[in-house]
Amino acid sequence: MTHESPITRRKTRRIYVGNVPIGDGAPIAVQSMTNTLTTDVAATVAQINKIVAAGGDIVRVSVPTMDAAEAFKKIREQVNVPLVADIHFDYRIALKVAEYGVDCLRINPGNIGHEDRIRAVVDAARDKNIPIRIGVNAGSLEKEIQEKYGEPTGAALVESAMRHVDILDRFDFQNFKVSVKASDVFLAVEAYRLLSKQIEQPLHLGITEAGGARAGAVKSAIGLGMLLNEGIGDTIRVSLAADPVEEIKVGFDILKSLRIRSRGINFIACPSCSRQEFDVISTVNSLEQRLEDITTALDVSIIGCVVNGPGEAMVAQIGLAGAKNKSGFYMDGARQKLRIDNNTIVDDLEAQIRAYVARKEKEQPIAIQQIDS
Repeated sequence: MTHESPITRRKTRRIYVGNVPIGDGAPIAVQSMTNTLTTDVAATVAQINKIVAAGGDIVRVSVPTMDAAEAFKKIREQVNVPLVADIHFDYRIALKVAEYGVDCLRINPGNIGHEDRIRAVVDAARDKNIPIRIGVNAGSLEKEIQEKYGEPTGAALVESAMRHVDILDRFDFQNFKVSVKASDVFLAVEAYRLLSKQIEQPLHLGITEAGGARAGAVKSAIGLGMLLNEGIGDTIRVSLAADPVEEIKVGFDILKSLRIRSRGINFIACPSCSRQEFDVISTVNSLEQRLEDITTALDVSIIGCVVNGPGEAMVAQIGLAGAKNKSGFYMDGARQKLRIDNNTIVDDLEAQIRAYVARKEKEQPIAIQQIDS
């Protein structure tokens, strides 16, 4: 059963990355970054398309050279998703991708040299309505800030971010968002909390360099979850040493858990025990893989016994309560006459779920799809 989130979001300005609204109550955007060589246009386009298919709203692409900028032009022509160009020091690359249709520039204005260079980038961004993302990382703070604080702290990250914000303020440019990332959960959370009180622009959340798929997902869920639960954050990236598609999946899982945004099936499943009447783990794993293409928000409860099965099934759209030989089947909280054969659970449940989603998408009354046992 779908519930609204009790979280009150922080009020911010709204900006647009392409056609995706960020801030001012807009849905929290989930994004990732390609890890292919940008000059390999075919590989980069293929990866972007996979990220989009998984639900990615925005994709960041590294553009470290002019050759990469020329490749970016070809990539931009082949994909529809909003693209962020990751640029660090060379203002000429920023100007080039702005010409080629970039949707956001990830560039810190204080890092690109003389004021005339900063003005050129800001003027191009203003002229083409391209937002800028200021991105501060605990691992690359300015030397003088490192010396002042001795080690990365929340205050150090915010001071670094505000240096760049002040530059954009001086040019009367307000179309930006900011991130203050760290690999340490508490450091990142402290920095975002401090920054949220100092600016009204949207915040891009992330626990940078979080680690591999499992540990990185846990760290990101804790850090981003703490901030999102406080209403802080307008767009997120889960940084994993893994396939970027996994970043999107984990990002949506985090938002789904906080009832902020739902996409696809939310599986409610027991960890299994000696009471289970069927193999819960393999059933859930198989269904997750088979039903990845479904984007409709749906709660599906799969419990291996009758102790917790009926209770969980009654608060889900689709539910299964394990029983001997054939398990109880629930739809929209009501027990159905149909029982699911434990030997064909995966096939039968997939069929029932797809039928339910098809009817829900057509806004037609849901009818039981009978399955021959």
